[in-house]
Amino acid sequence: MPKEFSRSSRIAEQIQRELAELIRLELKDPRVGLITLTGVDLTPDYAHAKVFYTALADANARQDVEAGLRAASGFLRRELGRRIRIHTLPELHFVFDESVERGDRLSRLIDAAIKSDRHQ
Repeated sequence: MPKEFSRSSRIAEQIQRELAELIRLELKDPRVGLITLTGVDLTPDYAHAKVFYTALADANARQDVEAGLRAASGFLRRELGRRIRIHTLPELHFVFDESVERGDRLSRLIDAAIKSDRHQ
């Protein structure tokens, strides 16, 4: 079983690398701008891949980014198929990764609490 996990992890990492490059160099949709891919989760049968991303954008712009990624998913999947040789090419599902934003907010709250504590 560990061998299957490592194969799945390697494929997920390769998908993440290739998609990041494709989005950066090949995708011409102005809605998608600068995004960072933070991870890829594959289903055990490789039929679906959740692609987690972050973007420096407010909620409205984030919806545009998501719409752009959804519109480009067929193109990205096709190009991914040219770069990665696996039996089943996963359907791509883009998911905004809130953990970075949440971590930043928590960090600011901690900093504010420390600053407030020092002034008392």
